[in-house]
Amino acid sequence: MMIRSILRLLAVALLGVALSAPLTGPMIGTAQARPFPDRIALPNGFQPEGITIGRHATAYLGSLADGDIIAVNLRTGKQRLISEGLGPNFPSLGLKIDNRGRLFVAGGASGTGRVIDVRTGKIIRSYRFATAPTFINDVVLTRRYAWFTDSQQPQLYGVRLGRGGRPGGKRHVVTLPLSGEWQQVGGFNANGIAQTPNRKALLVVNSTTGVLFRVDPRTGVATRVDLGGASLTNGDGLLVRGKTLYVVRNQLNKVAVIKLNASGTRGRLVDTLTSTDFDVPTTVAAFGNSLYLPNARFTTPPTSNTSYWITRIDRH
Repeated sequence: MMIRSILRLLAVALLGVALSAPLTGPMIGTAQARPFPDRIALPNGFQPEGITIGRHATAYLGSLADGDIIAVNLRTGKQRLISEGLGPNFPSLGLKIDNRGRLFVAGGASGTGRVIDVRTGKIIRSYRFATAPTFINDVVLTRRYAWFTDSQQPQLYGVRLGRGGRPGGKRHVVTLPLSGEWQQVGGFNANGIAQTPNRKALLVVNSTTGVLFRVDPRTGVATRVDLGGASLTNGDGLLVRGKTLYVVRNQLNKVAVIKLNASGTRGRLVDTLTSTDFDVPTTVAAFGNSLYLPNARFTTPPTSNTSYWITRIDRH
């Protein structure tokens, strides 16, 4: 699988963007472009889903195809494989990186999650949260827990974080059933997850119903966030910056911009962002005044030659 992954990255060399500030470790494939380009080509066949951004303008993306994790320099487009996936049964979906280089990865239908050291590529921790039907979709890091969503089960999974954010072992995993106003329906349910602006609760979007919920992390009680009638159907990745919530609406090729109150109980839709470069974006991460979104291209049949890319747009 390593040879296959390296060949895929070599194939993107002529489509990448130019050399500038290097990432640590061996890099693969770049071409000339201006700093912080609006589009960064990914390896053909990669099938991206999650994105998170760490230090030195480095984004990390996971593959739905085989679980590979790559690092991408947002200024130069230079890319490197940091962790080889375990194959198609163990995809990499939602991602979050902490300030010590630990990457938390949601594992989709495998029912698993894992934590990777981005410096070494080593898997620090792995967890089995659930068995089928399950779809571990996204993750958010709080002061005490890493919380994972399950799109097929009305519950969240929390990994207790110790001193310095160190993830606990299997005995430190909790299952938090969703109750209150939560409604589990057919199709994909809990998807993107984030913290409220005051960091006292969680925000979870239901992709099918289009409802945004505020979840008490102690009890699992979910309350609908009053958005003044706005719907978030096809809601996928969430990002909170200050009191602004960005909601990626994947199949609609849009990003809803919502102004929240501090507690996350109310909000109003203030803008909708889009780009002609979008092709089913799934998740979003911020760097400076920019938002970066991988295009999963779910409406395009995936092959080993299908092209994928990251789109940069201005953050409003």
